[in-house]
Amino acid sequence: MSVLEKMSSAEAIALENKYGAHNYHPLPVVLSKGDGVYVWDVEGKKYYDFLSAYSAVNQGHCHPKIVGAMMEQAQTLTLTSRAFYNDKLGVYEKYITDFFGFDKVLPMNTGAEAVETALKICRKWAYEKKGIDENEAQIIVCENNFHGRTTTIISFSNDENARKNFGPYTAGFIKIPYDDIEALEKAITSSKNIAGFLVEPIQGEAGVYVPTDGYLTKAKALCEANNVLFIADEVQTGVARTGKLLAVNHENVQPDVLILGKALSGGVYPVSAVLANDDIMNVIKPGQHGSTFGGNPIAAAVAIAALEVVKNENLAENAEVLGELFRSELNKYIADSKICSLVRGKGLLNAIVINDEEESETAWNICMALRDNGLLAKPTHGNIIRFAPPLVMNKEQLLDCVRIITETLKAFEK
Repeated sequence: MSVLEKMSSAEAIALENKYGAHNYHPLPVVLSKGDGVYVWDVEGKKYYDFLSAYSAVNQGHCHPKIVGAMMEQAQTLTLTSRAFYNDKLGVYEKYITDFFGFDKVLPMNTGAEAVETALKICRKWAYEKKGIDENEAQIIVCENNFHGRTTTIISFSNDENARKNFGPYTAGFIKIPYDDIEALEKAITSSKNIAGFLVEPIQGEAGVYVPTDGYLTKAKALCEANNVLFIADEVQTGVARTGKLLAVNHENVQPDVLILGKALSGGVYPVSAVLANDDIMNVIKPGQHGSTFGGNPIAAAVAIAALEVVKNENLAENAEVLGELFRSELNKYIADSKICSLVRGKGLLNAIVINDEEESETAWNICMALRDNGLLAKPTHGNIIRFAPPLVMNKEQLLDCVRIITETLKAFEK
């Protein structure tokens, strides 16, 4: 087949199935174009995107300001590695640290890389600043977490699908229940070797679990009282998704270490970052951590543009208002529904729970019907459907999406 020939959805899916590793189970739709809140498949059908590439496309598909920054920089200088300085990185580093209120940033490419970086920084800080004996540091994590799929990260996952047959696993982690402050206090005070607490302010992949009001505030206070680093993984929840710039901002918590990715580039380029103040970040010395592509000129230009869009277009405020509207409208339907039991979330990171077993195909079938009705979403953990549209969505579009969702659910009522 010539590269210029138009490919059908069936042909594109067949190619992936034959030549690509089967490490994903995509919804059977083949996308070829995106603009704002919409995407189009190869046959030209238009859909609302209600996943936003797992919140990477908060600023909308192909935002002209972000794409423009990428194209302009790509024609000048793309990559130097960190063997040399470039004229964009320092500007970006000042911009992002001012933007989020930290002294320093360590730039990486993907969310999982940023989590790994934060873990390394935490351990090094523990040995060199807290005085924990080398190789004895422990980091507390939460059950049902999702921080990526590297070997170290899956070592503290309880998702057996992600773990099975990938061992041996990395030691040094203590798992506790999420949103359980007593469990955290017990874990933190159980040993002098506790270095950090790694937590998602809202557990997105687990099914959009929002913690009890005050949980994050109390957790940060416990960490401070015991000289333990509070590490917030905001790869999915950050950059305006939940109605605040960061999800921790709902409780006015400032993490010791902040992990960002996904929407840090508006979805046009892999960009992630770890932010911390000097007393923590300065434990990293030349040669101790790095990335050939981390901090490259395109990434720097793109990230600045992406954050400017968030600020200038008031995307956090829009997410907060539309999120309240979305949950309010869905709750009106759920009140008399037999197929859907609840909607939960903050801002425009929400999920509905389907009244069926986790192993059932009901949620998948609902997503297939949503696709047929012009809206794309994906199940997580079997019976939960996550809804996370681009934050550039307006009220009219949101209400149209609520109509599609409720009309689709009606067809599954028993």
